[in-house]
Amino acid sequence: MDTRQSEQEQVLNLGQVSGQEEKTGVDNEEMKQRFQWTVQRIRLSPQEKHLAATLKTNHSEELRCVVVRLGQMNSPFLDPPHVVFTLDKVFSFEWATDEVLFYTTLEGLRCSRVFRLDLTSNRSRITSVYEETHPDVFVEVVLSRNRQILTINCNSRTTSEVLLIDTTTSHLKPFLVQPRQQDLLYHVEHWRRWLIILANTGPGQEYQVVQAPLSEPSMVSWVTLFTPGPGTAVKDMDVVRDHCVLVARTPASELVLIVVSLTHPKEAYTVQLPSWTCAINPKKPDMADQRRVFEFLISSPVHSPVPYCLYPEDGLLLSGTKDGSSPENQGNYTTTRLEAYNQDGTLVPITLFHMVPVEGLTQAPLLVHVYGAYGRDLNMEFCPEKRLLLEQGWALAYCHIRGGGERGLSWQRQARVEGKQKGVEDLQACLRHLFSLGVSSPSLTALTACSAGAVPVGALCNKHPHMMRAVTLQAPFLDVLGTMEDPSLPLTLEDREEWGDPVGNPKHRLTISSYCPLHNITPQCYPSILLTAYSGDTRVPLAGVLKYTEQLKKAIHTYITMKPKSECKPAPNIVLNIQSGANHLGPEDFELMLEEEALRLAFLYTELGLDPPQPSRKRKIVRLSGIK
Repeated sequence: MDTRQSEQEQVLNLGQVSGQEEKTGVDNEEMKQRFQWTVQRIRLSPQEKHLAATLKTNHSEELRCVVVRLGQMNSPFLDPPHVVFTLDKVFSFEWATDEVLFYTTLEGLRCSRVFRLDLTSNRSRITSVYEETHPDVFVEVVLSRNRQILTINCNSRTTSEVLLIDTTTSHLKPFLVQPRQQDLLYHVEHWRRWLIILANTGPGQEYQVVQAPLSEPSMVSWVTLFTPGPGTAVKDMDVVRDHCVLVARTPASELVLIVVSLTHPKEAYTVQLPSWTCAINPKKPDMADQRRVFEFLISSPVHSPVPYCLYPEDGLLLSGTKDGSSPENQGNYTTTRLEAYNQDGTLVPITLFHMVPVEGLTQAPLLVHVYGAYGRDLNMEFCPEKRLLLEQGWALAYCHIRGGGERGLSWQRQARVEGKQKGVEDLQACLRHLFSLGVSSPSLTALTACSAGAVPVGALCNKHPHMMRAVTLQAPFLDVLGTMEDPSLPLTLEDREEWGDPVGNPKHRLTISSYCPLHNITPQCYPSILLTAYSGDTRVPLAGVLKYTEQLKKAIHTYITMKPKSECKPAPNIVLNIQSGANHLGPEDFELMLEEEALRLAFLYTELGLDPPQPSRKRKIVRLSGIK
C-alpha cells in the first residue's frame, strides 16, 4: 500500500549538476532566484546507473522530474553526473530496469496516464502505456518491496483496479489483476511468484489478506490467508521475506503490528507497541541483507519519532538508533484513550494528551483536532508545536469521528454522502464527553482543522457556537454545496462518492444543504475564527473561503446590532490570512511555516485570554525534514 523508495537516498544539488542548462534550456541561477525548489522523492535505478528525482516549488503542486546519469565515479576517467532528461508534471515514478522509467503525470489534480521513458538507445523515447477514462479514478505507479513487480494502481474512492508489470521479463507489458467492481478495494504485493493482496473481502467489507498465483491473479483464484478479528482494522501491509506484516488498529484504538507467516498462514502473532504510539511510518528496505527486517518509525503528536526494527522470523523487536543508543527521553506525557457516546449509540474514540491527571484539567486550555473524511485517519504524527502547548499546560484532544478510517472502512461508509451529518454529531458528542469528565470548559476550548476537516467544525459552529471559544482553520473546505455543483472544478467529479451529487440527486442536495458551513450561517454569536487560505490552492478555491468570511462577518454584525446587550462580548474576531502559493497543506519553507504557526498560536492565546508562553532555556527548536 505504501510507496517504496530506492536502495539509497541522495540529495540532488541542481546547481552542481553539469549539463543542466544545455539539456533543459533553463538558466539555473535565474531559476533559483525565482523559485525555491525542494526535493520530493528520489529513485535509483537497480544498478544505480540513473537517478530520478521530483522537485517542487511553493508556487505550484506540479512537480518537475529530472533524470540524472550517475556515471562511473570510481573509474580513472571522471564521469560526473549529468541530467539526461527532464519531465514536467510528474507525480509518481519507478525504475523497471536501469534504462526504463515508468511514470504518471498530474493534470488538473488528476493522474490518468502512465508513460514509459526508454533510455536504452542514443535517442531517448517516451511512449504511452496506459490511460484511464473514468474521471473519478486516480492512477499511480508503485514498485513492490522485492522490486520484481511494478504495479499500476487505479483507485477511486470506492473501487480499485491494478495492472502488473513483471520487471524480470524483457517485454515489460502490463497485465490486469482483477477488473474493478463497485465497492471492491485491493492492494497488491509480491512474494515468490505469488501475489499477496490486501482486499476488502472480509466480514463487513473490511480488509483481509488473500493470495493468488501471479499467473492467475483474478479474484476467482483468491484464497484467504488471514482475517483480522472483529473490531481490528488493517491500515497497511508489507511483505518482508516470508512474512506479511500488517499495521492494524485494535478495538481499543491502539496501533499494533500483526505478523502472518506466508509459508504457514495459521502462524500469526501480534506485536505490541508503546501505548502512546499514534503513527507508524515504514521505512524503505535498504540493502539486500536488510530486507528480512521491517524498519519503521513510531510517533505521536507530542512524541518525536523513534526508530524500531522488527525481525518477523523470530518476533524480535528492537528500539533505538542503529548505533545501539536508546531513544531520546519522550517526556512525562500521558496518553489517555476515551470513547464518547453519540446519540445513536455509536462509541467515538478520543485520544487525549495531558501532563497532569484528568481531574486536574478543569482550568486547562483545550485544543481539539478533527478531520473525518475520505476514510483517512486523523493526522497524529509528531508536531513540535503540540509538544510546546502540552508543556505550557494545554490538553490536546483528537476526535476520531466517523468519515475517517480509524475503525475500518465501515467507519467511513457510515458518514459518507447522506450520512455526513453523523460526523458533526460525533464531534459534538466528543466535546460534551470531555467537558463531562472535567476536561477544560467551552470558554477555554479551541477547535482546529484543515481542508475537509473544516466541514464538521464549521457545521458545529453554526449549530452550537457556544461549545468553543476559538477556531483555527487551514485551507478550509467550507462551501460544499457550491463546490459540488460546479463540475469544472478539478475534484468535483472525483469527490461525488464522498459528498454526493447535488445536481443530479435531490436527496444529496438536501443533505448537503443541511450541514454545509457556508449555507447555514445565521445571525448569532460565533467563536473567533482564524482562516488561513492560499491564493493558488486549486483543491479549495479561495472564492469559497472569501464568501464564507464575508457572510460570517455580516451575520455577527447583524446579531450584535439586533441585540446590543447580548452576551456576545467581546465581539468575536474573524481573521482571514491569505498566503501566496498553491500548497494545500501549507508552506514548505521553514521560515514561512514558523510565521504561520506563530500567528496561529498568538491567535489562540489571545482569544482564550491566556498569558503568552514563557520561553525555556532548555527548549530547542526541532526541525524535521525528509524525502518521501
